[in-house]
Amino acid sequence: MYKVAEMKAAEMFSLKGRVALVTGASSGLGVQFAKALADNGAAVALAARRAERLKALKDEIEARGGTAIAVEADVTDPAAMGRAFDAVEKAFGIVTILLNNAGIAHGGRAVEMAPDEWRRILSTNLDAVFFWSQEATRRMLAAKKQGAIVNIASVLGLAVAKGAVAYAAAKAGVVQVTKALAVELAFKGVRVNAIAPGWFITEMNDDYLTGESGAAIKREIPMGRFGNPGDLDGALLLLVSDAGSYITGATIVVDGGQVIQIKG
Repeated sequence: MYKVAEMKAAEMFSLKGRVALVTGASSGLGVQFAKALADNGAAVALAARRAERLKALKDEIEARGGTAIAVEADVTDPAAMGRAFDAVEKAFGIVTILLNNAGIAHGGRAVEMAPDEWRRILSTNLDAVFFWSQEATRRMLAAKKQGAIVNIASVLGLAVAKGAVAYAAAKAGVVQVTKALAVELAFKGVRVNAIAPGWFITEMNDDYLTGESGAAIKREIPMGRFGNPGDLDGALLLLVSDAGSYITGATIVVDGGQVIQIKG
């Protein structure tokens, strides 16, 4: 009962023997997430559409002493999802850590948003989170395995900004899906949590955040800077390791105090 409390920090956060699958692993925060999981002992499956980038990340992780495979997959394609999980199981065994990181952004006025653009954003940012979580859970339960699912939400799922209606709606949905799954799966040994990052410079927003708009946003962040990719490692490792064994249904905000200030 008190096993975790008696463990040293290195043991509590160790992921040795765990099998992790990271979606959206070919760029941005997904690259850092994959490295953090591998550096702490997990065998990591890298899933995304850009095979060449996945191969490069796989090679880098292995050069650092980690274990990884690259799995080409579009998160909106159910068949690709099934093939991805099959490939991971063949290489490493049942996925016990799922990180739903894949996402796309958009910008523009709500009144001008086309239906297919709305559907594209929701399909990648929300639908895929649910269906990949569902598939991972089904396989864990069938194998009588316990595990952890972490969904990447956003501060825009907690407080809105102009020009991001579909993204904000999807990320708010991620927070609620996280809570709902956590309630259903807790007694089965599958923990489900979310991380809500604030502004982090990635390929997806580099042009925007490095210009005048970015400077204005930075002034509104209490800590006075954008996040560095490694700033999310602590929250991730807490939620997927034994250190977070009694945490489920939570959304950890990592934003330098931004949402506190938005909410006043």
